[in-house]
Amino acid sequence: MAAIGSEKGGKTLRPTPWRVGELARQTGLSVRTLHYYDEIDLLSPSERTGSGHRLYTAGDVARLQQVLSLRQLGFSLAEIRGWLQRPDYSPRGVIQLHLERLRGQIEQLQRLCRRLEAIAAHLDTAEEVSVAELTTTIEVMTMFEKYYTPEQMDEIKEHGRQVGEERIRQVESEWPQLIAEVRAEMEKGTPAADPRVQHLARRWMGLVTEFTGGNPEIAKSLGKMYRDEPAARERSGIDPKLFDYVNQAIAAAKQS
Repeated sequence: MAAIGSEKGGKTLRPTPWRVGELARQTGLSVRTLHYYDEIDLLSPSERTGSGHRLYTAGDVARLQQVLSLRQLGFSLAEIRGWLQRPDYSPRGVIQLHLERLRGQIEQLQRLCRRLEAIAAHLDTAEEVSVAELTTTIEVMTMFEKYYTPEQMDEIKEHGRQVGEERIRQVESEWPQLIAEVRAEMEKGTPAADPRVQHLARRWMGLVTEFTGGNPEIAKSLGKMYRDEPAARERSGIDPKLFDYVNQAIAAAKQS
């Protein structure tokens, strides 16, 4: 296939049109597909030979690239034809859409890699991992990635390394006890502003700060996760009623 815009003697030469078979070989598409695109007026060759054979120009190849990009974005052939006929149609805009979709797919694959690496590491340290444990691990990781930005996830991991595994295990054992104490006060009807509840609220804030490293945006993401995710509440035992009670106590503690 002749090079588009090839140069000779310092001048840009007009690209040589390609026959349908040549274009099919160069692009990996079938001749049948190119014929079909012509039949439905999606991509018609701009030129023909004296005997009627299709000849595709550089402009036709550029349009073909747009068609394929839109196909990968999930548009039907009818939608693509309508898109290309729009007066505000922008080839640059289609490429940008395709780039954004690809970046999203790359990010999803990177997340999957991180999940698999974490499971592999878990397998390295355990003799056997049940299916339930694996699915729970994936669910938790997916849930975290839904509410925390990659930067926040990195910050949480770095803070965890600084705190150390021993302290992390201590905090993990402190949470259930603290949640149980707060629930007991709530069920007794103790006001959120009561000194006993205020003491529990300060302990609660201390553990949250220890997890978030004092980053208010991470704390906000944490709160949103517990507010919006039933799985997070079920796993921790923090139901909506307890969540509201704790927030009232924290607000009162901050005021005092």
